[in-house]
Amino acid sequence: MVLAAVIGSGAGPALFQNMSSLFVPGLTGEFGWTRGEIAMASGLGFAGSLAVPLLGRGVDRIGVRPTIAGCMTLLGLAYLGMAAMGGVLWHYHLLVLCLAMTVPGTSALVYGKLIAARFIAHRGLALGIATSGLPAATLLLPMVLDVVIAQHGWRGGFVALAIYSTLIAMPVALFAIRGAATQPRLPDGGMSAGVSAAAARRDARFWRLGFTGFFVNLGTIGFVTQMVPFGIARGLTARDAALLLTAFGASQIAARVVFGALIDRATPQRIAATVAFVSAGGFALLQSPDLGLAGLAAGVFLAGLMNGAENDLFPFFAARLFGLRAYGEIYGTLIVIALAGSGAGIVGFGALHDATGGDGAALAVAAAALAAAGLLYTGLRDTRAG
Repeated sequence: MVLAAVIGSGAGPALFQNMSSLFVPGLTGEFGWTRGEIAMASGLGFAGSLAVPLLGRGVDRIGVRPTIAGCMTLLGLAYLGMAAMGGVLWHYHLLVLCLAMTVPGTSALVYGKLIAARFIAHRGLALGIATSGLPAATLLLPMVLDVVIAQHGWRGGFVALAIYSTLIAMPVALFAIRGAATQPRLPDGGMSAGVSAAAARRDARFWRLGFTGFFVNLGTIGFVTQMVPFGIARGLTARDAALLLTAFGASQIAARVVFGALIDRATPQRIAATVAFVSAGGFALLQSPDLGLAGLAAGVFLAGLMNGAENDLFPFFAARLFGLRAYGEIYGTLIVIALAGSGAGIVGFGALHDATGGDGAALAVAAAALAAAGLLYTGLRDTRAG
């Protein structure tokens, strides 16, 4: 089950989110789109996240296997559509919208529910390992995609993503997850324990948790979609700039596994707040104009830690505070709030770059957003609902 989560969630639309800056030079060169225009299209595509709570309710009713199969098939088709683009910006917008619609079947919305139903004492560690698929892919694929794009162009890069998500990741995930969805082992009511989605939305902790995701994604996702152009602007070659994505992926793996284990043994809110403040410091470090490759990689590693930890903490707290009765709809609504931060960050980073001619203002906003997330976590009560 954990293997299925590693492979399946690692191939979701968030992978493109992390890899998208590799495609920016090709898109700007061939179509004349500016970085701000590309960022705007990507950010508006997250409007598809508004359907995630409804799709999450469907997961609660129809199960995870049909959801995974349908979403990952749509994901591959969207990548093929991107490979065939002819320069019309709204086509790119529409295809990113399709990517956003695949979140329910490629995230902790499905895999987190299964794992939360099976693990109690080591739930944090299990979720940490399960959600490490995305950072592992982010760590390994930039170098592969860089070679593919160099040899076959940006269109070949999109085809490679389609092959990986639909012909490799989907069959492996579906095979590994066979039989797991119907065998919850919790002794306290399993899948039926917890509160309704409506009751969760009336709980102030739900909104506090949601806005931690908003602020974390506002800073980190906005930055990662501009990371390769950011590195090039700091004097790195395109290949060295791609290594910054590798540093980001390494921080994701470290955060998810290490902090996943820690929240099983210590106060999770305190750990979350500490990591958020460390990431805010990473964004502050990146504002230094004299950093070389090693310094930039260190700053990226620190800045990315909270994004990695948050992807473990989100499903952990959703199950811990509200139970599994309506986990799909509750977690799906939390995803909407977090993805709104992603959209704002993607659009904001691109727009601020176009307006100021640099990345300093956006990095300052990111540091402030991570500090705000840390403050929200410090006040998150841990009493369990219903």
